[in-house]
Amino acid sequence: MNCDMSPTATVDHYKAAMLLSGVGDAVGYKHGDWEFNFSGPDILKELKKMGGLKKIKVNLPEWPLSDDTILHLATAEALATGKEGESLLHEVAALYKKGMCDMSGRAPGRTTVNSASQLRPGQEGGYRVPYCPKAGGCGAAMRAMCIGLRYPEPAQLETLVAVAVEMGRMTHTHPTGFLGGVAAALFTAYAVQRRPLESWGVGLLNEACPVAERFVKSAGFAVMETERDWNYFSEKWRSYLDLRGLSNGVGPVVWPEAYGPAERDQAYKSFSFSGWGGSSGHDAPMIAYDALLGAGADWEELINRAAIHGGDSDSTAVIACCCWGVLYGTKGVPEGNYAKLEYRDRLEKSGEQLYALSH
Repeated sequence: MNCDMSPTATVDHYKAAMLLSGVGDAVGYKHGDWEFNFSGPDILKELKKMGGLKKIKVNLPEWPLSDDTILHLATAEALATGKEGESLLHEVAALYKKGMCDMSGRAPGRTTVNSASQLRPGQEGGYRVPYCPKAGGCGAAMRAMCIGLRYPEPAQLETLVAVAVEMGRMTHTHPTGFLGGVAAALFTAYAVQRRPLESWGVGLLNEACPVAERFVKSAGFAVMETERDWNYFSEKWRSYLDLRGLSNGVGPVVWPEAYGPAERDQAYKSFSFSGWGGSSGHDAPMIAYDALLGAGADWEELINRAAIHGGDSDSTAVIACCCWGVLYGTKGVPEGNYAKLEYRDRLEKSGEQLYALSH
């Protein structure tokens, strides 16, 4: 275990997970300026001109939260009600629709907007939308981390997966999309468990994905389409684990000789579906995981790897920073990075509530 990591996740770690996920989102987004800048080296130059991460005060109007945190909050606040089963899913659908009313200046994705408009909470099956073969983006992954805070124990894996699948396909019905939600939730649970980072990817492929496949069959919704489109996610993850020398779930991690901002941009593109690293369900958690592996307990290094790149930088950072908060709390994070973050109170309160429910 890293010596900077406490042996168990406390309520303060839960609060930090929710809070720092918002910080990662706001920094990676930078009101759209950085999310849609396709050069990590250029973004890093801008950051240096500002005096570096230590000088940044993340607050409005320059650093709003993006759609990622608005919908992550919706997931967390639904889970915090303590509801289970279908009543939980209707609650989530209702809060997603409510969250869509708070999207001005937050750049929500087209798939999320279209799907959320079709949700009918309170009606039978109203938390499901028709299968879409193009719905494999990162919108499910970016809002699923808190599911791992609610169901953190190894014995709760089936519940975690079922909830992540159903919440994910409220907008992202393609398995590449909703399995991204499973990955983000699972990695957060692994962080709570203090499971060795090097084993997370293998756990996703060998433990969670088979559970997800069984759940899809048992739930009986879009089974044929889902099975047809299933393999891409696991194939990309297997290639990544081979690349990093983690196919057996143990280290050491194999890194390229040079892995600075320019090299990371190229690597993240190579992980991606369409050249925009982190924009799909498989590669948003993959880049977050890559950043966690490389950063250790160093907050600034985590931001450099997860939020400062030429891909979908807020979506990769929101996942990475949530897991990092579970592991390390706010230790080493400049207070200005989070003291006046938009919706800080809601984020910390939901962390407290999820801690109480999970213990």
